[in-house]
Amino acid sequence: MLGQTYMNAVIRPHRSLSERGFIILITVVTLANCASAAVFVYMGALFVPFFLGLDVLAVIVAFLVSFRSARRIERVQVTARDVVVTHEAPNWSRVVWESPTAFTRVAVDKEEDRTVGLRLALSGREVAVAQALSPRERGEFALALEKAIWEARRERN
Repeated sequence: MLGQTYMNAVIRPHRSLSERGFIILITVVTLANCASAAVFVYMGALFVPFFLGLDVLAVIVAFLVSFRSARRIERVQVTARDVVVTHEAPNWSRVVWESPTAFTRVAVDKEEDRTVGLRLALSGREVAVAQALSPRERGEFALALEKAIWEARRERN
């Protein structure tokens, strides 16, 4: 990509639970399961604590997978020459879309006043972008992307 960059947006998935919140949640779940396990052991149900331990383990694994997917980002770059969409993680990067700016269209799917879909299109090919954003943010991003493409096209003229 040569020339001026009109957009270099990085889209990160939002996760509302911080690391501290995760530790607090796991502590509460573990304490609740330990209390339940104590009651079941007292009643003579000796195998129930193993299943409660599996429950805690499943919650931990689910959150770790969620935190790992939060490290993946989507990068949208617009120059006068081309539009590039890249998916990146800490140890890999993959270009999922590359097209000439002059022919790339921005397709917006709206439902009532909400932007439910945003795609880049060229000659029958399409790629969805900004899926990690809320409908309001996706609408704002669509406007910014259209403006960046328009300004990039204007440079070519």
